Amino acid sequence: MNDTALLSPGAYADAVATAVAAAAAYYGDGSTPLGDDEYDALLRAIAGYEEEHPDEVLPQSPSGKVAGGAVQGDVPHSVPMLSLDNVFSVEELADWAASLERRLGRPVAAWCVEPKLDGLAVAARYRAGRLHRLITRGDGLAGEEISHAAGDVLGLPAVLAEPVDVELRGEVLFTREQFDRANEVRTAHGALPFANPRNGAAGTLRAKDRPYRVELTFFAYGAVGFGEEELAHSALLARLAELGANTAATTDAAPVRCVTVDQVQERVAQIEAMRAALPFGIDGVVIKADEAADQREAGNGSRAPRWAVARKLAAEHKVTTLLGVEWNVGRTGIIAPRAVLEPVVIDGVTVTYATLHNPADIERRGLMLGDRVFVHRAGDVIPRVEAPLVEQRTGAERPIVFPEACPRCGEAIDTSEQRWRCSRGRNCQAVASIIYAAGRDQLDIEGLGSTRAVQLVEAGLVADLADVFTLTRDQLLALERMGDTSTDNLLAAIDAARSQPLHRAFCALGIRGTGRSMSRRIAAHFGSMAAIRAADAETLAAVDGIGPEKARLLVTELAELADLLDRLAAQGVGTAVTEPQAPPTADEPAGAGGPLAGQAVVVTGSMTGPLAELSRNEMNELIERAGGKSSSSVSKRTTLLVAGEKAGSKRAKAEELGIRIVSPDEFAALVAEHLPQG
Repeated sequence: MNDTALLSPGAYADAVATAVAAAAAYYGDGSTPLGDDEYDALLRAIAGYEEEHPDEVLPQSPSGKVAGGAVQGDVPHSVPMLSLDNVFSVEELADWAASLERRLGRPVAAWCVEPKLDGLAVAARYRAGRLHRLITRGDGLAGEEISHAAGDVLGLPAVLAEPVDVELRGEVLFTREQFDRANEVRTAHGALPFANPRNGAAGTLRAKDRPYRVELTFFAYGAVGFGEEELAHSALLARLAELGANTAATTDAAPVRCVTVDQVQERVAQIEAMRAALPFGIDGVVIKADEAADQREAGNGSRAPRWAVARKLAAEHKVTTLLGVEWNVGRTGIIAPRAVLEPVVIDGVTVTYATLHNPADIERRGLMLGDRVFVHRAGDVIPRVEAPLVEQRTGAERPIVFPEACPRCGEAIDTSEQRWRCSRGRNCQAVASIIYAAGRDQLDIEGLGSTRAVQLVEAGLVADLADVFTLTRDQLLALERMGDTSTDNLLAAIDAARSQPLHRAFCALGIRGTGRSMSRRIAAHFGSMAAIRAADAETLAAVDGIGPEKARLLVTELAELADLLDRLAAQGVGTAVTEPQAPPTADEPAGAGGPLAGQAVVVTGSMTGPLAELSRNEMNELIERAGGKSSSSVSKRTTLLVAGEKAGSKRAKAEELGIRIVSPDEFAALVAEHLPQG
């Protein structure tokens, strides 16, 4: 085993001490100095050393012990509450399945594949259908009573649907939304934020007499006490749902019964692909022999059942050092802090930078330069710094210095909101604003790229978007590398941009809180720029996807842009008028007259044929012209997937959910009358 090669006897003893301390911290108050990958690698190294040197095993070693031997409790479990053994690759999972079938002397009848929820294992005891006690797993033989926290756990009913005596077993965790809310509440009460959801759940369940309340969520994955020994595991989960307990069946990563190991591997890949989109964290996928007879025959070890295993996934959290903070100015003038990190590999990607959101977020988290920090990365989401490991501070850490003036132009900073902004607003980043407005999905001004935008701004010819439409042929010819042809082509593209539809002209403004999809909805709702400008916050909030807070921001932004909008209108930009589209009613669905009426459409992969030249934004526009609603992710609400080349995980998920899938050519034929002409 590669993890063991570096361990000497002294290093083995240090590894045991480190693992025991990390487990004690996690199972004690939810803190931990190690990320998941580091802890797993440590345990594997310890186990490998002990396999090579069985006479040197330390009594405090975490090997073979539930919860790493870190905790005990005073409430005995009626049936031992075991941990799971881990595998870390496709090959190790196949080997484990083969070893189980050798033990049985026959193929496993079926497998159940479900998400490995990243929280704290608990047992909930019910008497005559009423919750009597909530207990942690502890050392597997006895746990700690945490009944005081039961009322804060969603999905854990106080009364079951039937008056049965049963013990539900499951995981209590923070959903991503609950975690963010919990940290808001904690920092409002002067407490440090949780490092990550898993640690936060462990600490919250044990805490007593707090002056605030935070909610968690329970997912049942097993039970003791009502004939479960005769039920297939998948049937048992259905029975628990009937009793009113929350299970993973309510999620996109719902448990699935598989017949072959190949089907198991495919389901594992599907759950891994949807990991970033799940509303809660998972650190792996659990594979179990589904039939009760297979489970009984395989039996249990002292620490883990032999009929179940966890296929661990690469950790989304890692610990590294915060080296510095950079302050960058965006195209709307927002001043955004960015963390500079000691490089760390998370889920196969080397992370050097991470978002810090805003100055208030830095203060809430109590971050300092030199801190050891948790960094989180889910899928392709931008990494973020979550919290410092305060207990690891050495005294050499330094405060983060906030800028006193705009780091780009030196002007004053507006600090009235959580997100700081240069007092010049988008004028601070005129080049970026113009490049964005001229982009293909906005005004589509070919020839006005980054080099040309810099030239125009530095020459004093353009200070904002309206100035672009006043450019003359002589002004352009005076610029370096501008000949007759390039000048005429650019002027023609600028002139064509005047007739772009309203939603593209609105999107080109780069208003905070809007993007391409929101701009289409706003333009459809109001029909003209004049109507948008005249709308108050209450009227704007009626647009699908705009709440009161975003509506107020839009009113403020539109007021700031009044002069620019007046000058654009004078140049004939954004003056297109269409009939406002009233919001659909239950009796009159959106797009009732189009070929995609009532359809929720997702596009994935590379488009071919008539769709090959369309950008993803143009595909979304096409869907909406044809009466459908575009979406970026596959869910149970999706009704149609357009799958091009290299469709990947979205196609797999659509197949699993039974969603209709069409090729680009089939889709083009379906919406032929709405395809762009020319």
